[in-house]
Amino acid sequence: MLSVVENCFSPRTAAFFDLDKTVIAKSSTLTFSKSFYQGGLINRRAVLRTAYTQFVFLAGGADHDQMERMREYLSALCKGWNVQQVKEIVAETLHDLIDPIIYDEAATLIEEHHTAGRDVVIVSTSGAEVVEPIGELLGADRVVATRMVVGDDGCFTGEIEYYAYGPTKAEAVRALAASEGYDLSRCYAYSDSATDVPMLESVGHPHAVNPDRALRREATLREWPILVFNRPVRLKQRLPAFSMPPRPALVAAAAVGAAAVTAGLVWYASRRRTAGAALPG
Repeated sequence: MLSVVENCFSPRTAAFFDLDKTVIAKSSTLTFSKSFYQGGLINRRAVLRTAYTQFVFLAGGADHDQMERMREYLSALCKGWNVQQVKEIVAETLHDLIDPIIYDEAATLIEEHHTAGRDVVIVSTSGAEVVEPIGELLGADRVVATRMVVGDDGCFTGEIEYYAYGPTKAEAVRALAASEGYDLSRCYAYSDSATDVPMLESVGHPHAVNPDRALRREATLREWPILVFNRPVRLKQRLPAFSMPPRPALVAAAAVGAAAVTAGLVWYASRRRTAGAALPG
């Protein structure tokens, strides 16, 4: 159980949450692949690859090199996508796809942090077209995510302006602390991945959630709490208070994740090239 409500004279504090496999049970970007297919943004083969990649993601996550290949793949994949169309697809399918895979334990933690007077910040490598709506659904106060360059025609140019990954997540946390007056020594952070160690070690109360093997080792060495979340639940089945309109999201370091369709797809593509195996048509 979290501590009692912050004293009104205390420095402000926040709880920073990674998204995929920390707050929700799957990859936020991969989850929308079928919707992107139905909207004409990706083809059937990409959907099949995404289903496989979702399995790989859930089984073991991705290391640094894989994440870098994902970044390159993302920029090429979503080049030319109409941003407004992506937003509309996500808005139309958000509740059906995301609501059922939110961890009950994560939702409880978010409620407890808000009750204690802390801001809740989602910090995700995915982008605003996915992360911002999910943040609103969860009642998060702020969202930090990857953002891509959008051209004058309203489409992604294929260039990444800001990649919210690894050390850059920690930099975003420190920047928010400076602008919002957070006392990081009293702040909390939650993640499943060893790539988020820089973010976790930047706060006074780091937590490993459903950690990958590398993060579990790190958390054990540093004596960080290890949490297990395994109960996805629809928010409307929870306390009525959780469905209250969220507080305004003041920070949104915007946009690529939805367009990513598959941050992990590149893992599969790379494996396929290496093995020289042909995917059935």
